[in-house]
Amino acid sequence: MKRLVALIKGTGEVVTREEKVPELKMNEVLIKVHASLISPGTEIGTVKNFRANPDPKKEAFAFGYANSGEIVKVNGNCKGLKPGMRVAAMGGGAALHASYACVPVNLVVPIPENVTYAQASYACLGATSLQAVRRTIPQLGEYGIILGLGIVGNLAAQLSMLSGSRVIGWEGIPSRIKTARKCGIENIADFKKVDTVEASKAFAAPYGADFAIMAFGGEATEAFNSVLKCMKVSADGHQMGRIILVGGCKISVGGGAASGNVDIRASSRTGAGYHDSAYEYGKDYPDAFVQFTTQRNLREIVKLISEKRLKVDPMTTHAMPLEKANVAADLLVEHPDKALGIIFEMKHR
Repeated sequence: MKRLVALIKGTGEVVTREEKVPELKMNEVLIKVHASLISPGTEIGTVKNFRANPDPKKEAFAFGYANSGEIVKVNGNCKGLKPGMRVAAMGGGAALHASYACVPVNLVVPIPENVTYAQASYACLGATSLQAVRRTIPQLGEYGIILGLGIVGNLAAQLSMLSGSRVIGWEGIPSRIKTARKCGIENIADFKKVDTVEASKAFAAPYGADFAIMAFGGEATEAFNSVLKCMKVSADGHQMGRIILVGGCKISVGGGAASGNVDIRASSRTGAGYHDSAYEYGKDYPDAFVQFTTQRNLREIVKLISEKRLKVDPMTTHAMPLEKANVAADLLVEHPDKALGIIFEMKHR
């Protein structure tokens, strides 16, 4: 059996080619992919890096880690997953931008009939956002700041609000602001037009912000220092609260009193288990000790989408066949103001 797959070349060009579908490993399922979502963060960041620093000798490599489709074959102990099931799948090197994908069993979850394949392809980035929110530990009535309203930031804002917190987003791209409002995020400070510190202080008055989630890439020290000015302050003058780094941003942090008593936390990937091959291929962690695994986070995102409580449709700006993968990459690299969620729709004969 052959499949079409998208690849990144060492020059940053994105191409497609036909190749043989790999043999299923034990405890894997073969998915006939109907939709996949390109990540405007990690994946497009890779494209940008190669375009800025080309390596023509590097062999082209397949990419993608968020897709959905129909199971056509299983191998081994697949824990109730059966041919014909509609599923969401994730995993680098597994849930590729391809017409067929071989995915480990614990990185696959069923989807109900009222969730479309396009919606289900958001499950992976949704789980990334959910893991960040879990690291944040938002409380009912707390105030939070979400820096960056791309896909991960948008979903993190929605999930924080579903947890009972009140949030304000910082964003400078008009289309993303418009999309965020369609997703129910009403409080947004456009950092190109307003003083985000003053806007956030007014929003969280008289308490100050309890948490912040930094959901963007690149140098972020200036943004971090601005967030510090918005956090709640103890009687002795120290900033308090939690600041979570989920995007690929880099910050320089002053020690001692320079950063008060703020908790700075990283949030890695989609939850416990991802990149543990034993877990991915079927071994479960004890529920009593590891409450929120990657698979549980995926299931929760799918459930919230099914219940219409988590909105993803407004983020889909384009849908196109996989053959136009380079068009999608160019759009996201050159026109981030015009593209956000790009879905590849697979054609099957």
